[in-house]
Amino acid sequence: MTALVIAEHDNSSLKGATLNTVTAALACGGDVHVLVAGHEAGAAAEAAARIAGVAKVICADSEIFGHGLAENVAAQVVALAGGYSHILFPATASGKNIAPRVAAVLDAGQISEVTKIHGADTFERPIYAGNAIATVQSLTEKNVITVRTTGFDPAAASGGSAIVEQIAPVPASSKSTFVSAELVKSDRPELTAAKIIVSGGRALGSSEKFIEVMTPLADKLGAAIGASRAAVDAGYAANDLQVGQTGKIVAPQLYIAAGISGAIQHLAGMKDSKVIVAINKDPEAPIFSVADYGLEADLFTAVPALVEAL
Repeated sequence: MTALVIAEHDNSSLKGATLNTVTAALACGGDVHVLVAGHEAGAAAEAAARIAGVAKVICADSEIFGHGLAENVAAQVVALAGGYSHILFPATASGKNIAPRVAAVLDAGQISEVTKIHGADTFERPIYAGNAIATVQSLTEKNVITVRTTGFDPAAASGGSAIVEQIAPVPASSKSTFVSAELVKSDRPELTAAKIIVSGGRALGSSEKFIEVMTPLADKLGAAIGASRAAVDAGYAANDLQVGQTGKIVAPQLYIAAGISGAIQHLAGMKDSKVIVAINKDPEAPIFSVADYGLEADLFTAVPALVEAL
C-alpha cells in the first residue's frame, strides 16, 4: 500500500501545505511518494526529496505544468494512479480543483477536508461548518483525499533522502490554456502559512478604516492580514483575505479578531488557532466563546492603544 502526495509548489520551492499532506499520507500506512509536476522544477523536486518520511519523488517536468492547470496535472496524476491506494492533495484552491477530476476519472471515492486518519480506509472530516466531526469509511479500492492542513503537523523539511525519478509528461490538454495572471505582491506572510494573523470585520466601517486600523497592528507583529466574510462582501478587504468556511482555513499561533462578531462560517476557518484574541464592544459576540483572551472595547480605541503599547 503506497500513497501519492501531489506537491504544491511555485516551480522553485515547495508550499508549506505539502509538508502537512505528507504527514497525513504517512498516517495511511505504507510508503509515501511525492509527485512534483512543474516546469524547471528541479529545485522543488530536490526539496521534496529531503522531506522526512518520503520514499520517492516523481518529477514530471514540462511547460504544460508551468502554471498548474488542473486539466494537465489531473491527467498526469491519473496516468500514475495505478500503483497507489491513496492519492492526497492539500485542501487548497489548487488541490480542490484537481482532486475531483482525478476521482471522477478513476471512479474512486473522494474524502474531502480530512482532519484525522484512523487507518487505510477510515477518516475524520468536519461537517456542518465544523460543528460536528464525521468519521467516514471508504469502500473503494483507491481513495482520493484532500487534506485540511490545519489538522496535521508539518513533516520535517529535512532529514529525508528520497530518490528523484524523472518521468515523461502526459500530452497537454486542449480544454484550457493559460492566458495571464494578475498577482498581488506583498511582503506579508501568506495567510494560510502565517504564524500571526490579525483580522478585521464589518465593524471597521470602510476600506479606508480597515487599512488605517489593521495595517499598523500587522506591521508591528509581522502578521498577515485577514478579514471576515462580511468585511469582504462589504468591499472593505480583498477576497483573498477572507478567513472562514468559504474562505481560507487558518491555524496560526496567534489570531487577533477585531470587530468580528464570530459567525459560524468565520469560526470554522480559524477556531483551531493556538491562541485567539477577540476585540469587540458587544459582550454577547459569539467570537468570545472561542477566544482565549477577550477585550470588550471599541476597536477604534483598543487597536491603536495596542499598537502603541507594542
